[in-house]
Amino acid sequence: MTYQTALNQYIKATNTHNFDNVEKLLHENAIYWFTNKSCTTMEEIRAFFENAWDTIKEEVYSAKNVQWIAVDDHTASCLYTFHYEGYMNGEFISGSGRATNVFVKEKEEWKLIHEHLSR
Repeated sequence: MTYQTALNQYIKATNTHNFDNVEKLLHENAIYWFTNKSCTTMEEIRAFFENAWDTIKEEVYSAKNVQWIAVDDHTASCLYTFHYEGYMNGEFISGSGRATNVFVKEKEEWKLIHEHLSR
């Protein structure tokens, strides 16, 4: 798997709304920075994802304008614009923001070790 494929699989797993699918693609030491919260354990990351999926029903998440800004044999970092849409309190909503993802390669697998989302 390439780092580009890892990003695509991560987006696809996110859209399953099942954290077990997402977790398979995360490094055990993953750290997430959101606009209003940082998550430094897998339990915190799981709780954040599950709360988001519970808040925005049928959410579809996507990445646009992906730019790989630093890549070597063991790390790959990208910037992109994230988009989301779904239903909140029965009303259709959508939005976007900025994202930074950092992947590391261990045992021939690319894993997400850091994500920073801001709006």
